[in-house]
Amino acid sequence: MGDYYDIDDILAEEDFVPVQFHKAVNGVKIDESSERGFVEQDSKAELPFWLARGLHLQQAISIKVPACFNRNTRLEIEADAGSVDLRSRCSYFYEFGCKVAPFCDKSIGLLVSYTFKARYKEVLYKAHTKAFAAASKIMNFLTKEETNLYEAAQSSMAAFRKWRMGGPRLQRASILGRKRKPAE
Repeated sequence: MGDYYDIDDILAEEDFVPVQFHKAVNGVKIDESSERGFVEQDSKAELPFWLARGLHLQQAISIKVPACFNRNTRLEIEADAGSVDLRSRCSYFYEFGCKVAPFCDKSIGLLVSYTFKARYKEVLYKAHTKAFAAASKIMNFLTKEETNLYEAAQSSMAAFRKWRMGGPRLQRASILGRKRKPAE
C-alpha cells in the first residue's frame, strides 16, 4: 500500500480495469444508461482499480488484464520499448502495473520490469543531452514516473555544470586557518 495522502498513488488507482462479477449484486448501477439497479452474475464491466481491488478481496469479482497491458502493448514493448507512447495508455504505467499484477496476471510484473529497464537508460541519456526545445517533444511520451526521473536527471546535470564551472576547485578547511599558540 502506498501513502494514504500521496496524490500520485490516488491517481494511479483511478485507472479502469475490466472485471467479471461472480455474484449478482442488488442496488448497484454501474452503467448510467441502464434502467436496472442491479448487476447480474457473470456480467462484465469496467471499474476503477480502487473499487475493483476491494470487491476482488471480497471474492465478488475477478479482475481481467487491463487494456494498457494487453497483448498488443506487450508486442510493441518487446519490439522497441523506447518508441512506445506509454502515457497515452496509462499515465502511471509502472505504479499501476505493480498494483494490478497480483490481482490478475503475474506476468504484468515482468512486463513492467522489462519496460523500465529498457527505457531507463534512454530517458537518462535524453535528459543529459537534449536541448530545451526537444525536451517538450520527449515529455509527451513519458509516464509520470519517467517524467520525474527525467526532471531529476536534468536538475542533477544542471547542478553538476554549475559546480564544474563556478567556484574554487578546492576549499580550505576553516580549522587550517587558525594559528597555534607558541609553546613556551
